[in-house]
This record gives sequence, C-alpha cells and structure tokens, in this order.
Amino acid sequence: MVLTRFLKIVAFLAITSLGFIFTAKSFAQIEVPLSGVNTVDNRLPIFVADFKGPRGKEIADIVARDLNNSGQFNVTRIASIAKDSKEKLNWDKLIQITQGANIISGFDNGDHVHYRYVDPIQQTIREEARISKPSQRAIAHNISDKAYEQSIGLKGAFSTKIAYVSGQTLYISDYDGFNAKVLVSGATIISPTWSPDGSRIAYVSFESGKPTVYVQQLSSGVRVPVANFKGNNSAPAFSPDGRSMAVALSMDGLSDIYMVSGDGSTRAPRLLASSPEIETEPFFFPNGSGIVFVSDRGGSPQVYRTGLSNGASSRITFEGSQNLSPRISPDSENLAYTSLRNGNYVIVTMKLATGEERVISNGPDDLSPSFSPNGMQVMHVSSGKIKISNIVSNFSTVIPSKGAVSAVAWGPFIK
Repeated sequence: MVLTRFLKIVAFLAITSLGFIFTAKSFAQIEVPLSGVNTVDNRLPIFVADFKGPRGKEIADIVARDLNNSGQFNVTRIASIAKDSKEKLNWDKLIQITQGANIISGFDNGDHVHYRYVDPIQQTIREEARISKPSQRAIAHNISDKAYEQSIGLKGAFSTKIAYVSGQTLYISDYDGFNAKVLVSGATIISPTWSPDGSRIAYVSFESGKPTVYVQQLSSGVRVPVANFKGNNSAPAFSPDGRSMAVALSMDGLSDIYMVSGDGSTRAPRLLASSPEIETEPFFFPNGSGIVFVSDRGGSPQVYRTGLSNGASSRITFEGSQNLSPRISPDSENLAYTSLRNGNYVIVTMKLATGEERVISNGPDDLSPSFSPNGMQVMHVSSGKIKISNIVSNFSTVIPSKGAVSAVAWGPFIK
C-alpha cells in the first residue's frame, strides 16, 4: 500500500513535469504594466524615473519590473525627476511628488549608463555608479541589483540565471525569462539543478531509455554521466563545494540516497540515507551540515533531514498529507517545499529553527520550488507557468517562458 501510494505521487509529478508571478499625483507620472498579485501591501514605495538618453525609458522600464518582481517594492514610474531652473534637484518638489520615497534615475550616453539613487528626505544622492555592460538588459539588471541592496540591505538577484524544462528541452535564461537559450533537447528531461558556482547544470535525461544523471558545463557544452547505475538514477543535488552530488539510486531495489562524484568518476556510490521504503529528492544544506530528502517511511511522503554519514534521520514536515521537493535557503535557515493541502499542491516555506510555516502560493498544481540566491523569493512552477513568490509579502508574479514548464531552478550568484 505504501509503495503504491508513493508511486502514484511520483507518477503525478512525472505527468505534470512532462506536460508541462502609493501612487503619487504628478503631471510627470506615467503607467508601466507591472503584473503580480499582492494580498497584503507591506511593500516599500519607490519611484523609477526615465533615464535620459536613447535607451533611457527602456532601461527604466526593466528596472521597474525587476523591483516589482521581487515583491518587496511598490513601484511608481515617472517620466522625469524634478529639478530647478539651474538643473539641480528640487528637493521640495521631489518630496511633494514622492511623499519621501526614494527615486532611481540616471542618464545613458550610449557607451555607459550613469545611475543615481536619490533620497529626498535626506536630500542626498545615496549612490552613484557608472555602469557598462554588453547589453541594455544587463545594464538594467545591474542597476536593479544596486538599488535593491541600497533599499533592502541584501544583494539583488536580478543579474542571475534560471534553468527550466519545457517539453523535451532544457533552457537557460535570465532570471526574468528573457534571453532563453537551449542547453539540451530531444529527450525527456527532469530535475535540473545548478552547481554552487553556476558553471554547471545537472539534470536527469531519459535519452538512453532509463533515467541517467548528467552534468553539463555551460561554457563548453561538454557533459558527462555522473550516475548511470543499475535501475533508476535521479534527483541530483550538488554538495556545497560542487565536488560531489547526492542522487537517488534504485540499484539495490527501492530508491535510496547516495553520494557520488560530480565528475562521473564514482564506481561505488556511498550510502547517505536508506529505509525499507522509498527515499528521494535530496538537497544539501548550504552550510554543509547534511541533507534534506523525501521519504515514505512514515506512511506518506514527508521531508526528513540527516547528516552525511548514513546516521539517524529526523522528520521535519508534519502538516500536509504529502510534502515533496525540499529546498534549503542559501543561509540554511529556511525550507521550501511542495505540500498537498486540502486537495491542492501549494508551496510552503518553514523556518527551520521554529517550525513556523507560511503558505506562499495558491495551487492547485504548484511544484519545483527554488530559492533566489539571496533567499527572499521562491521560484516555482504553477500549472505550467513560472512564478516568483516573495517569502514575506504575499506577492507573486508570472515569468515568461518557452511553452509549458515542468521544472525550474534558480541559479546562484556568479562571482
């Protein structure tokens, strides 16, 4: 019964993965479509003015959408920033327009963009930078990163990449879905995951007729099979140093968690977690203290944690009839996972120190959670679409993709 029930869950996930988120009154205010759903507006008000220059409006539009996507800002677009007759900032006018909210502005001279973060209350420019990047979007994302850090105190994640599966194709794109490029195609692909340095992608391919784990270099396209043992090879997860991987292998019958090398040299995998039932979907704590994984040992799939020596395991999740796809935040303090509640698969986050949970999506088919590299957002698949949900603001927005998506993984900061 237990095995049958668990396999039904795995089958469901496989099917979905294969078929397959303060307005100021001013004559200068303009409208920019900023999508998303927010049920409790506790976001920080901020204004984004058109940058002067040939690409200025387009750059400001991208910055506005970035900050909106984070779920932490209530963004208002304005056409210009108030100045006096001597072209100096008119602080009184700025305070009147923005009600004291900070402003992002600048100018584009063609070779580079000059960015400013303006604080009307303190009557100062808190940050200025000269930014040169290979593309307009890269410049805008870099500005967004700087503005986010000035506002929130954490590094912005707008210049990062994501990996996602649509149909039989694995794509790499900017975090917001733009500039999507094919990494591999032509066979069923599941479970993409990034190396800690962002140079490699691991995934499961069925091209040989059975699931095999591959690791592929992004720069060269070279790939190697790192788990191609008897039975099923699935659910890869990189260790914090990127040298090893945890994988789910069924070479001895039911699926257990093993450690293998990240370069394909392993001949004898090392056991990490086992039981008389199915163990799968491992994920490392970024601080190296152990792994989380899914097990059916208690009668239904739930999330457990263990060290790295095949020692005792402890159960983490207790709410929800099924809990799947656990992911640990970059600071190792929070857990995100898919939970079946009241007939809907939703994304839940948990503070590991206290067990406090927060449901951050509405379902009914929300899968494949992945933390942003600063830990403030969770990207996931929602009925074939990519969504970003903020972990504290109840805000979510849809990210464009190439067709129906079955799995998504948010990449790390690139040094």
